[in-house]
Amino acid sequence: MSLSSIKTFTLVLDGPADAAFTVGEVASGQVILEVSRDTRVQSMKVQGRGVATAHWLENRGMNSVYNDYTSKITYFRKRLNLIRDNGELTVLPAGRHEFPFSFQLPEETLVTSFEGKHGSIRYWVKVKLHRPWCPVRKIKKEFTVIEPIDINTPSLLAPQAGTKDKLARTWYRNFGQVSVTAKIDRKGYTPGEVIPVFAEFDNATSRSIVPKAFIIQTQTFIARGTMKQKRSVVATLCGDMVSARTRETWHGRAIKIPPVGPSIQQCRIIKVEYMLKVCVDVPGTSKLCLELPLVIGTIPLHPFGSRTSSISSHYSVNLEWLRMAIPEQPEPPPEYSSVVTEEEAEQRNDGVAPPPAEDLSGIMERPLMAFLQEFRFRPPPVYSEIDPNPQPPHMRPRCMTC
Repeated sequence: MSLSSIKTFTLVLDGPADAAFTVGEVASGQVILEVSRDTRVQSMKVQGRGVATAHWLENRGMNSVYNDYTSKITYFRKRLNLIRDNGELTVLPAGRHEFPFSFQLPEETLVTSFEGKHGSIRYWVKVKLHRPWCPVRKIKKEFTVIEPIDINTPSLLAPQAGTKDKLARTWYRNFGQVSVTAKIDRKGYTPGEVIPVFAEFDNATSRSIVPKAFIIQTQTFIARGTMKQKRSVVATLCGDMVSARTRETWHGRAIKIPPVGPSIQQCRIIKVEYMLKVCVDVPGTSKLCLELPLVIGTIPLHPFGSRTSSISSHYSVNLEWLRMAIPEQPEPPPEYSSVVTEEEAEQRNDGVAPPPAEDLSGIMERPLMAFLQEFRFRPPPVYSEIDPNPQPPHMRPRCMTC
């Protein structure tokens, strides 16, 4: 049989082209095979798979010897026989043939589809057509899986806050101390949301400083006990210059989350994490940076019934970020190397793990804006000539001079 006997061999998934699946859902579609004449087929199988893979090469020494780091996790694998191989050939008459199929995704947690520099998480459907004395025909189609991350949970609705200070100095001269205090309403957000940043910058130095805020994405790949990371800046917020020996306050300055992928936390070999980094650039010395963790979810915040809505209403008065216009085409974010401190850069180059961050979860639990509560005194009792508690008639009156 010549190859020209097959006119069409395609795989079509039901639903829109950009449809995304989640755990427990059913993925269905059709295999369309159109032949120009009677065709003998041995078997046709469809397979659904979901695999996470991490892979990179590292050069060790001067001999150009590369170490291969590879790890793989299979999340699901299912097979269906559209034409079963029972030892006899199946003859398909000329014309168009449609073979429907469907399989259910596992009920366990499936991580979100991902494509990175050193790894990927992919889900696909592959069909193989076996014919006698002919090469195997294959078609493959990928589909997207989204892991549901609900930000309406107590851990993701908790405010995130921290404070950090540093003594700005050069070789032999101290310029003074710089301190940064920052807070955000919650930990979980979804793409497209605006994060109001409440911060205070105390510049006790003799130089002007420039406060900035960044949203940083960190991709972590793990294989053979070795970790590879890639960091990138996805959003930027630049504040006004703070003069020497002055203080600047951000009353909810806005930084918008771009259309990025959600956080990946349940995969053992690939992780995608986010953080809000509030930095102060002091001329002549290294940066002072404060990091607040973020989780990018897929289920947005409920408008009512959460503590964050009450917090937002508390700050609804005199908020600058509500009136700020965010441009449709913002400036491209800077490189990650421009927002890290010198100590972090040296630790990364030397392969030293950064020290654990201090537990500052209890700091700034109160709002940054002070307010006065009105108290009213209880009014005095009504005056009356009649004693409400008279003495009993049998009691002898007491002499006040005795």
